[in-house]
Amino acid sequence: MKEKRADAFLRMIRRTQRGRLKIYLGYCAGVGKTYQMLLEGHRLKQEGIDVVIGLLETHGRDEVVRLSEGLEMIPRMRQDYHGITVEEIDVDALIARRPTVALIDELAHTNVPGGKRTKRYEDVQEVLAAGIHVITTLNTQHLESLYDTVERMVKVKVRERIPDSVVAEAEQIVNVDLTTEDLQQRLQEGKIYTAERIATALDNFFTTKNLEQLRELTLRELAAQIDFRRRDDLQADTIATPDQVMVCLSSRGANTEMLLRYASRLAGRLNRNWYAVYVQTPVEEPTVIDAETQRMLSDTLTLARQLGAIVFPYKGEDVVSTILNFAREYLVGHIVIGSPGQSPLWWERLLGKKSIVERLVEESRGITIVVLDTRTY
Repeated sequence: MKEKRADAFLRMIRRTQRGRLKIYLGYCAGVGKTYQMLLEGHRLKQEGIDVVIGLLETHGRDEVVRLSEGLEMIPRMRQDYHGITVEEIDVDALIARRPTVALIDELAHTNVPGGKRTKRYEDVQEVLAAGIHVITTLNTQHLESLYDTVERMVKVKVRERIPDSVVAEAEQIVNVDLTTEDLQQRLQEGKIYTAERIATALDNFFTTKNLEQLRELTLRELAAQIDFRRRDDLQADTIATPDQVMVCLSSRGANTEMLLRYASRLAGRLNRNWYAVYVQTPVEEPTVIDAETQRMLSDTLTLARQLGAIVFPYKGEDVVSTILNFAREYLVGHIVIGSPGQSPLWWERLLGKKSIVERLVEESRGITIVVLDTRTY
């Protein structure tokens, strides 16, 4: 109990040294996130707060351009990429200016290759580390853990994604909502995209079904975030229970990204820590597996960390025993594992051989085993 309270105090100290992050969250482009961010910038300025625009994406929208007037804007940094001049946020100039608050649009943006940081959220983290508060914007579908869910819903692969841990660190999340009918009306009036893109957008991404599903998903995500913050303050005073989440990884597992995103969502709903455990058996030694398999495993462990997992690689002869020993030591209540890649042959079953999943179900006591269908067809 004392250790938990000490950890909570340490987190509080670190938060006070960093800038605070506020996110205007929406379910789609055009709901008004950037507009609300700029309105708050003006309110803060009127209260005597030193606020600047670190990066603003107007996309040619006149109302956004007009609203930005009167707020100081940090000049962008220009970079050449394949003969094209691209403008990105100048983090060094922003930090040197040292405002109290910086407005930085589109948190999930991918920076031009060759810069110091790959993603804009990494730029924001740099600004926060300098003690500058940041107000930013984000669409829900850019959360890494929702990638598979969004693809099933709207049949779109979201390329620009951010780790859920970035949103979890936000001090405030404000939902910017708009009815689907009003959003479609804004699109038809040319307030979101240029005229030549309107018809295609209405026929594809901006259909009523897609927008309603994304809107519902956003409301659920916001509710989960509110519940997470409410319980986070109470967690330091609660007695540890075996309810942590653990996902089992393999170097040759199918659809490991889906597996990790599911575990991340489950842990978020339970408001628990979660662990990604990889057991390296003798047949998976680096000297045995090929370079491509090693690269895939490295990418999997990197994604697990981005999604907020605590990664534990182990060496062991018996995968099931290693998994269950870890689960008991770290108070795991839910073990998430993919469907078995290959079941024992009939003659192996006659000799008593069972799959890893079958053994986990039989040998676990008081632990929920979640078997996710990760088979590819």
